[in-house]
Amino acid sequence: MTATTDGSAGAVGPRAAAASKTNDTGAGAPDLDGAAARAAELAVEHLLARQDPEGWWKGDLETNVTMDAEDLLLRQFLGILDADTTRAAALHIRRLQREDGAWPTFHGGPGDLSATIEAYVALRLAGDPPEAPHMARASARVRADGGIAAARVFTRIWLALFGWWRWDDLPELPPELIFLPKWFPLNIYDFGCWARQTIVPLTVVSAKRPVRPAPFPLDELHSDPARPNPPRPLAPATGWDGIFQRLDKALHVYHRVAPRAVRRTAMNLAARWIVERQENDGCWGGIQPPAVYSVIALHLLGYDLGHPVMRAGLESLDRFAVRGEDGSRMIEACQSPVWDTCLATIALADAGVRPDHPALVKAVDWMLDEEITRTGDWAVRRPGLPPGGWAFEFHNDTYPDIDDTAEVVLALRRVDHPDPDRVSAAVGRGARWTLGMQSRDGGWGAFDADNTSVLPNKLPFCDFGEVIDPPSADVTAHVVEMLAYEGMAQDPRTRRGIEWLLAEQDPNGAWFGRWGVNYVYGTGSVVPALTAAGLPVSHPAIRRAVGWLGSVQNEDGGWGEDLRSYHAKEWIGRGDSTASQTAWALIALLAAGERDSEPVRRGVAWLAETQREDGSWDEPHFTGTGFPWDFSINYHLYRQVFPLTALGRYVHGEPSPAKGR
Repeated sequence: MTATTDGSAGAVGPRAAAASKTNDTGAGAPDLDGAAARAAELAVEHLLARQDPEGWWKGDLETNVTMDAEDLLLRQFLGILDADTTRAAALHIRRLQREDGAWPTFHGGPGDLSATIEAYVALRLAGDPPEAPHMARASARVRADGGIAAARVFTRIWLALFGWWRWDDLPELPPELIFLPKWFPLNIYDFGCWARQTIVPLTVVSAKRPVRPAPFPLDELHSDPARPNPPRPLAPATGWDGIFQRLDKALHVYHRVAPRAVRRTAMNLAARWIVERQENDGCWGGIQPPAVYSVIALHLLGYDLGHPVMRAGLESLDRFAVRGEDGSRMIEACQSPVWDTCLATIALADAGVRPDHPALVKAVDWMLDEEITRTGDWAVRRPGLPPGGWAFEFHNDTYPDIDDTAEVVLALRRVDHPDPDRVSAAVGRGARWTLGMQSRDGGWGAFDADNTSVLPNKLPFCDFGEVIDPPSADVTAHVVEMLAYEGMAQDPRTRRGIEWLLAEQDPNGAWFGRWGVNYVYGTGSVVPALTAAGLPVSHPAIRRAVGWLGSVQNEDGGWGEDLRSYHAKEWIGRGDSTASQTAWALIALLAAGERDSEPVRRGVAWLAETQREDGSWDEPHFTGTGFPWDFSINYHLYRQVFPLTALGRYVHGEPSPAKGR
């Protein structure tokens, strides 16, 4: 599967042109119903054709050029950078540069300083001269935005590896952090799992402070090369920023006087922690950034490139590469086969594919084989809880996640499998584990329970995005929906989840979307959960949500929300119409009993009109979220599974707990 296959634009075909005639029909008119049914049939054919012979689906997971740049920098650091990899990565990086010289972190977004610096350095590694017009525009933009000194910490760490930045001018992160007990503030389990997996190896890197010979200078990226890091005043000591800035100064002093035996023990413990969490495929947590830093840390501790741990780690990184038809090379930050497969199964089932269809049975077989039955880091907060559930990736037994588990259970219950006892046993384990992962406030986070400390986000080191995992509306909604399908709508734990969701609704009627963009995603997740759990469609919370969705529908009939909604209120519910976000809005409205309403009619018509001849939809916009605003994702299968789900429910009616079991 290539980026070109998943994401290239295509002409709207004759079936879409025919569907456009539905614009003048009344709500629920036969022409619109027929267009929706034809669109769903074509989408079913397209999705079935994309299933892997083993039973899974996976779309490309597109993020931003820092993944590609850091992959080249890692290979340069290890001395294994080759010409073909460099050329292919440079092709991908160049095509994403904006006219003003910067690189964005999502389609149509503003330039990002750190992404621009890393992309520029990667192209220098590829041989692009600094005086080339595209490079000169980039360096000018970097200088105008404050230069390297204004970049995020992770960007400056990469530059420090080659002497382009001083280690003394970076926040300190001592490996002795590994000694802190789990009850002590800022222990490693206070961080979300993605941050934890990154921070532990970086403590080793921070202690070792390696410097490889720089292949070229980067003076052109400093606003003032004579003063690359001008001093900044400390924040007042009465606030968290000031407190942690002073703590960082103390840690820099400690770095110079740290007892060697203590530091050596800490680094060895960190190495053991890292190696114990390497997955069977060689990766760490199924995520590219922790794998990159783990490889660097272990290499600094004496693991040569031929060591089995290192060899497997480097081979796993190669599997994150997606080759385009033009020879370009894009690095995925992660891979999403479990998530894509359960969503595809739900979409096909809700679109009328018979529940014993071989494709669905094969998908269930694969998902059952992916069940995680051993204890992971989540047990630090929930000791004694029996394991169960599913992760997001091909291999990630240490970090199953609650969101995937809920959706996998919903998918399994939609299929007539020849071994129903096996399905029921897996569902039971998954539901039990999910219930045990409920946080004290009644909601659910993605990977851990009660991962809510405010301190990690205050560290000067942690400027790269969200580093904790508190409960979110979208995850909690998916859990509530799953529990309702399992006949547990009246369970006290489910009711606590419902109460949490009702309390989290914004005054405008929407819900914040933590793992999808943004309020459209949150609202599209919560409304179906509440109605599945028994709230009547007349409930005030449901009516407010319906009103909000109607108020933000675009004139073309679709829905869209820009990533800027995470930090700019004027963008909430606003943006170019996209297939996935239109589908989320429709899924919510259909669950709220609005099938024959004008907004639903217009939204269904938009999906039918914009469908491509091959049954897919084009969606260059990023509608997935890694860290709100800081790290955005374009899941290339979202444009397929969610529109099919919405069309299927429009044509065949709402699924219900009774149907789902």
